[in-house]
Amino acid sequence: MQTEQTISTDNQINRKTAFSSRYATSPNEVKGMNTEQLRENFLIENVFVADQFRWVLSFFDRYLTGGIMPVDGPVTLDTPDQLKAQYFLERRELGIINVGGSGRVVADGVAYDLDYKEALYIGQGTRDVQFISYDSESPAKFYLNSTPATHAYPTRKVSREDAEVVELGTLGTSNHRTINKLIVNSVLPTCQLQMGMTELKTGSVWNTMPAHTHDRRMEVYFYFEVPEGQAVCHFMGQPQETRHIWMQNEQAVISPNWSIHSGAGTSNYTFIWGMAGENLDYGDMDFCAITDLK
Repeated sequence: MQTEQTISTDNQINRKTAFSSRYATSPNEVKGMNTEQLRENFLIENVFVADQFRWVLSFFDRYLTGGIMPVDGPVTLDTPDQLKAQYFLERRELGIINVGGSGRVVADGVAYDLDYKEALYIGQGTRDVQFISYDSESPAKFYLNSTPATHAYPTRKVSREDAEVVELGTLGTSNHRTINKLIVNSVLPTCQLQMGMTELKTGSVWNTMPAHTHDRRMEVYFYFEVPEGQAVCHFMGQPQETRHIWMQNEQAVISPNWSIHSGAGTSNYTFIWGMAGENLDYGDMDFCAITDLK
């Protein structure tokens, strides 16, 4: 179930922020959902709209997923009423990965240039955050994840060279992929937010297989670089009671902590994973044998 409202802002660009909430659901509820209900509860269809922040709050770990695509000029991060905060990052941390043209993020007066697939972590307590595209014809697309925070860690840019890189899978099992750990505790300190990017090799389509759950954390997947005319089938649900959601390019999906989160595309693609929860142990997974999935 979701609720949505539009919030006025006082940004330099006179736009509005779209904010919706998705309530937490149990495995028993999901078992009875039809296609429309699954998509309504878990799929985030429109992440990027010109000059407009779009936020979806999941009540799983109060995870915020959003995007901003500045076109007509700088856009300043506003504070939705639902946060009940003086400013957005009063009690939150923020992760950003640019999936568009070159851009700049200015955090409390310090500028960080982000090229394609570069990341930025902004710590709790940062009051002013501004987003800028260098070319309105090829605007930056800042993909945003935010989680509650209890400590102020330093803001830091993470380039592709700074990432912890792991190569997994094989072409023979259609899941040869490169995992780029960007905003993780082995690269920089965070309260609970973790983000990274997995790139599938040509000829591979499966991600995160064998599938797993982790009761200690929830996740959000954002699929991009999906070629025109192609799609990704995202699998969710308990291992013995799976469901699927067909997804298009630049869409995101919420994964509860009790659910598997895996996908297969009609072509290779890239996806960003974001996590929040009790721990920062990337390897904390409860694996399910492929042959046990139902």
